[in-house]
Amino acid sequence: MKILYLTIELIVGFFSLFIIVKFVGKKIISQISPFTFIAAIVLGELLGNALYDHKIGVFYIVYSMTIWGGLLFLVEYLSQKFLAFRGVVEGKPSALIKNGIVDREALMKNRMNVNQLQSLLLQSETFSIREVAYCYLEVNGSISILKKSKYQKTAQEDFNIPSKVVSVPVTLIRDGEVLWDEIFDIGFNESWLKSQLNNQNIIDYKDVFIAEWLQGDGLFVQPSRNKIGTMHALFLMKGRL
Repeated sequence: MKILYLTIELIVGFFSLFIIVKFVGKKIISQISPFTFIAAIVLGELLGNALYDHKIGVFYIVYSMTIWGGLLFLVEYLSQKFLAFRGVVEGKPSALIKNGIVDREALMKNRMNVNQLQSLLLQSETFSIREVAYCYLEVNGSISILKKSKYQKTAQEDFNIPSKVVSVPVTLIRDGEVLWDEIFDIGFNESWLKSQLNNQNIIDYKDVFIAEWLQGDGLFVQPSRNKIGTMHALFLMKGRL
């Protein structure tokens, strides 16, 4: 008898889940927002717990999944009708890099650090921050990247461009902390680093948000926010003089 009940519950649960997914839409499968991610988990838990709880019958399985599916459909319907409601439920992308500059406030707002940003860039086949003009963190946790024009993909054979040796960029300073092991690994020392920073009017390591070395392209440095403001003020003063 238990086998019969379990078989019926499985069949009912299977078709109920199928109907809800078809009715609500494919977004619950792709989980393109935090809400759909949580909704998919809860929907699976409702069905799984109901199947293995002998005190719950077929009626309760259908009832719980119908209520949950109805709520999902209501939220999706309101999201399509009202833009403000859509913004609350789904959220909106955050610009992590603007005009080639990493937005530290956006990183902090999204509870991210430079390491995590670099990891996401690597997963998108972008090995250096210097390549990025704009980077957006989507609501599902993925990133969208617009590269600077000179880093956008072109077919070398179309322009008869000779192949060059490919080098991996190395992060030397991150959040004001010098990564000495990385510097020594590429054959440089402290005096070289100070010289490179002095060429960009930076004296203290703590004034550097991120510094990255790429063979053949030199040192890329983004100062911290306070340092950027100071450098801009000095530039204006020199212009007036």
